[in-house]
Amino acid sequence: METVFVSAAMVAIAEIGDKTQLLAIVLAAKFRKPVPIVLGILAATLLNHAAAASIGYLIAEWLNGKLFQIIVGAAFIAMAGWALIPDKEDDEAASRSHGGVFLTTLIAFFFVEIGDKTQIATSLLAAQFHNIPLVTLGTTIGMMAANVPAVYFGEAVTRVVPLNYVRIAAAAVFALIGVWMIVATFGGAQ
Repeated sequence: METVFVSAAMVAIAEIGDKTQLLAIVLAAKFRKPVPIVLGILAATLLNHAAAASIGYLIAEWLNGKLFQIIVGAAFIAMAGWALIPDKEDDEAASRSHGGVFLTTLIAFFFVEIGDKTQIATSLLAAQFHNIPLVTLGTTIGMMAANVPAVYFGEAVTRVVPLNYVRIAAAAVFALIGVWMIVATFGGAQ
């Protein structure tokens, strides 16, 4: 039980203010269908954290490379540009069914979580506790505890704040994270 509790607490704390929490708000604003978004987050987290826990300490060692940090930073900058582009065809197709919203959320969360601090924490926790299922369960509980309120809060905020402002804020945050990662890599920080 300690493994589940520690894993859940660490990831819930690490997730507060994280880019995936911002993504939850953006998706809630975009689609206004919280149930398939929450289910997509759940499925993506289970898949991603099970893989991270399975690989364990190997991923933690691999993620320390400068080239990898630069690639991840550049990917954030690319995501910033993508966040500014309204996908009208995709929005319309996804909003027709819960399956489209679910798949969009699943794919977005799965890839945004790659290399994230919660994924790294999951790898380290699995290496520490030597228990892939319990670490995956705990870290998934932590992710859901942090992101489910963000989905419902995000939907409420977008009734007041226009989606364009949410997109601009998301793009700014993604760009800042990307630039920070690249600068920190060359500056020797981290």
